[in-house]
Amino acid sequence: MKRLLLAVLPLTILFSACNEKKSDKKVADTYEKGKLTLEEIEKKNPEKFLVVGGKDKRNLLGQTVIKATIINNARVVSYKDIDIKLSFYSKTGALLEEDHEVVYETVAPGASVNFKSKYFAAKGTDSVGFKVVSAKY
Repeated sequence: MKRLLLAVLPLTILFSACNEKKSDKKVADTYEKGKLTLEEIEKKNPEKFLVVGGKDKRNLLGQTVIKATIINNARVVSYKDIDIKLSFYSKTGALLEEDHEVVYETVAPGASVNFKSKYFAAKGTDSVGFKVVSAKY
């Protein structure tokens, strides 16, 4: 009986060690699939992962000077050629004019990029709104 137990015990340990390697491989495969899925999601929806914010002021020539920052909150994808819609509003919140600005820089995951632009905005412009429309990867 003891001999049988001593023979079965090493075989049990050997087979259980082999099963752990298979489960480790399954975990690694699942991780890679999840990583690929995350990359696909980020590529399809750049406007969800790019955040833009900034401020505006008037210069001596009457131009509206915009200084803004684009932040990439994605974990895998770098974005470039980012199209931003600028909305110019009055003091009462009425939309006066819209324009587009394309920032031709690459923003890595977790990084940010600053940009500056000048516009002759509509008369009565009090504030500017920013929204990411699209980007390439």
